[in-house]
Amino acid sequence: MNTNKTFQMRLRRMVGVALFTALAYVVMLLIHFPVSFLTLDAKDAVITLCGLCFGPISALVSSAIVALVEMVTVSSTGAYGFVMNVLGTATFSVTVSVIYKYRKSFFGAIIGLVSGVVAMTAVMMVFNLIVTPRYMHVEVAQVRSMIPTLLLPFNLVKATFNAAIVLLLYKPVSNVLQKTGFLPKSEATLKFDRRTVLVTVAALALMAAALVIIFQVLHGTFKFGV
Repeated sequence: MNTNKTFQMRLRRMVGVALFTALAYVVMLLIHFPVSFLTLDAKDAVITLCGLCFGPISALVSSAIVALVEMVTVSSTGAYGFVMNVLGTATFSVTVSVIYKYRKSFFGAIIGLVSGVVAMTAVMMVFNLIVTPRYMHVEVAQVRSMIPTLLLPFNLVKATFNAAIVLLLYKPVSNVLQKTGFLPKSEATLKFDRRTVLVTVAALALMAAALVIIFQVLHGTFKFGV
């Protein structure tokens, strides 16, 4: 009986990861904003939710699959885009889910999200200096000059935007997954208390701020670093 239950949970986990992966791809198609040669999208949030629900390895696998499918379907950046997508998404989602795995609490989630934002931004700065010169056929110094005016603020905005979505959706999503049998019943369920309301307001405010910045950049009324 225990073996049967274990098999069922593993099967549900595989189905859950597959659903999150497919959803991340669809979200990437529907919600994206081009900024220079970069793109802001919300797939990192979906993959991070996958990691929070099913573990860091699931987030890593989902990151690679979504980036690969994106490369062969809609991306115009080829292998460069694939590498940078995997690095950025995996760094953010795995960092968040690893920390939350060992500290499953509200503050553990906050620490994980903040760490994910910092880790993703740092990793993207390093690899932009390594990969971008080859992709754009420019000198490293030219890419370095874009760090304060484009690369650093963009990645901070992108990571913060995705962190806000995770903060907003994790409890409702995990609650639904419990009710449908994808997560154990022992997981904490959603309660509409004061803290939940404050977290919701904070997440919406962060999302709105990120979207306002991107909107202004797209319409030329705001420039990173100015």
